[in-house]
Amino acid sequence: MAAIDKDSIDKLLKQPEEAISIIELVKGIIEFAYASRASDIHLDPSEDKLIVRFRIDGVMHDIFHIPKNIHPEVISRIKVLSGLRTDEHQIPQDGRLQFITSDAVKFDIRVSIVPTYHEENTVMRLLIQEGQAARELETLGFSERDLGIVRNAIAKPYGMLLITGPTGSGKTTTLYTMLKKLNQPDVSIITIEDPVEFSLEGVDQIQVNAQTGLTFANGLRAILRQDPNIIMVGEIRDEETASIAVNAALTGHLLLSTLHTNDAATTLPRLLDMGIEPFLIASTVNIAIAQRLVRKICPVCKQEEKYSVSALETLGAAFPAGTITADMNFFKGKGCKTCNNTGYLGRLPIYEVMDVSDAVREAIIGRVSADELKKIAVHEGMTTMLQDGIRKSVQGLTTLEEILRVIHG
Repeated sequence: MAAIDKDSIDKLLKQPEEAISIIELVKGIIEFAYASRASDIHLDPSEDKLIVRFRIDGVMHDIFHIPKNIHPEVISRIKVLSGLRTDEHQIPQDGRLQFITSDAVKFDIRVSIVPTYHEENTVMRLLIQEGQAARELETLGFSERDLGIVRNAIAKPYGMLLITGPTGSGKTTTLYTMLKKLNQPDVSIITIEDPVEFSLEGVDQIQVNAQTGLTFANGLRAILRQDPNIIMVGEIRDEETASIAVNAALTGHLLLSTLHTNDAATTLPRLLDMGIEPFLIASTVNIAIAQRLVRKICPVCKQEEKYSVSALETLGAAFPAGTITADMNFFKGKGCKTCNNTGYLGRLPIYEVMDVSDAVREAIIGRVSADELKKIAVHEGMTTMLQDGIRKSVQGLTTLEEILRVIHG
């Protein structure tokens, strides 16, 4: 295939079905997804076609429609590339493949195939490591205060550092950046992940394998016998993993992991729900970080946004009283060829960093609610995700509408 762009793939799809090269089509879709900065490729079957959608900067876009008759061939090609069974159509299958673009960029793709009413649905996640090695803690977007808290937390020889947020909120990137900072010749670092998304030089990485009984809990037990200084657990999903993780942090290990909660304060009651005693949580958790990813304003078509009084009042009603004022300057992307007329290009995180201070520890032991914990943390200077989002809006990095979309849905 010639230069990979949307027109060349559309031209291929307009050929008679028997003349379409499935090999070229699949390669073209993946390469165009890479060129479009997509994080995921969705192949969604419907009654009369296969819809190809890309997730770009966290938002889904319809890209191509593939004739229904060649849907099975497209899925079979992906199965062959990712080492899956081509004769199995009734159970979910997960695989992985390596892709090399026409300009020699190499990356892995995680593949998930599940049977649906209209045949098999496929999602491919592009695990692009370009720029991954270049990330530093200082460039992740923490405020000066939050960066200091994070630095202090990872400098401690033991304890837990927990990151929370929904799937696709950038938790893994934040964890890997911290591990890179901690990765020195005088320490041993072991991770257990599901799956291992990126390779870290000098770090022993273990992948969960349910078929062999290698779960987070079993793997974590084995890791503790490997004499590590620092442990990263991809996710604390159950009581058993939580219990072992807390014990690891108590016995002189620095443990990094993730949880699924809506904000930083809810992380600590979530551990209570998993059966961990309050005094153990208070003794082991160093910090809890909540994060989301918001779209960045396109730098090419960025311009100042002048809100009308009524628009400012409407927006202000969605934020805490007094946080949006008429003297604030805001920006937006007008829309251009570079950002495909969306006004956004790329994403950045917004954070909420909760330092487990003496006051927070006392509150945990007293089993106070997440709301009370949040009030204590805010009183001590914690910036909420909403406040961090507003700060980055004023800096011209994102928009108020984007902050509302991500935090309030």
